[in-house]
Amino acid sequence: MRPPRLVAGDTVALVAPSGPVAPDLLDGALPVLRGWGVKVRVGDAVRGCGAGYLSAPDEVRAAEFTDAWLDPEVACVLAARGGYGAQRMLDLVDWPALRAAGPKVLAGSSDVTALHRAVATHLDVDTLFSPMPASVLFDEAAAEHLRHTLFEPERTRVLRAPGSDVLVPGRASGVLVGGNLSLLAAGLGTPEQGSARDGIVLLEDVTESSYRIDRMLTQLLRAGWFAGARAVVLGSWAACGDPEEIRALLLERLAPLGIPVLGDFGFGHVASSPTLPLGARASLDTELATITLDSPALA
Repeated sequence: MRPPRLVAGDTVALVAPSGPVAPDLLDGALPVLRGWGVKVRVGDAVRGCGAGYLSAPDEVRAAEFTDAWLDPEVACVLAARGGYGAQRMLDLVDWPALRAAGPKVLAGSSDVTALHRAVATHLDVDTLFSPMPASVLFDEAAAEHLRHTLFEPERTRVLRAPGSDVLVPGRASGVLVGGNLSLLAAGLGTPEQGSARDGIVLLEDVTESSYRIDRMLTQLLRAGWFAGARAVVLGSWAACGDPEEIRALLLERLAPLGIPVLGDFGFGHVASSPTLPLGARASLDTELATITLDSPALA
């Protein structure tokens, strides 16, 4: 299901399903979000005093997410930032109640990949792999692309990356799946693991050395997660070491799939990242460096 697009006056619920939120980054982002003509509701965990690497206890984060989804006034649940912890709260969410409440927008990236997978699995709702406001990467270009996707999704049906790197040329059509490599690998063996079958796989990560990227790709490959995939589109690999070494590794592990592979598409842990709709049907053309959605991301 495609969630409905936003309109002026809607409410956006800002949540913190993972790590603690930096107050200065949050305060800098709130005027941007309110400038979109929406009401912004800040969750308890967003303003909480998290212990260590979590924004709040698991029960608080799960309740914050659940309450936001069940609130009929909320049109979009937007993660303030990533970090770690979204997986820990999945079993505390009342998924049947959320399904009964109907579809709405979930947006975020990085650790929020765990929530994207859960919403796809339990609710069958498309989601947005997007930049997050309480981040140094939430620059004007990233914010504008997210705004267009939320309010005028026709404007973001064609995603372009002129500086992309063709690892394996070709064209393919399928459903956009994937997200953060670490979270996809960590989700194997869970109810939310999903698969890449019939999918255009989106992959990115940050601060992972080459051997760790190798290990996670190998784990997904040996588990059969990539079986039936149509193509792979790679985002940023910020602070992951020598870019040429990473490129060679990605080519070595992914080229044997025999499907198109397009690198450097510019999404993930990088400034000016576009928003990509997970669950949407799309076509990839490596020569044109485009992903073209069959329909706008939101209804």
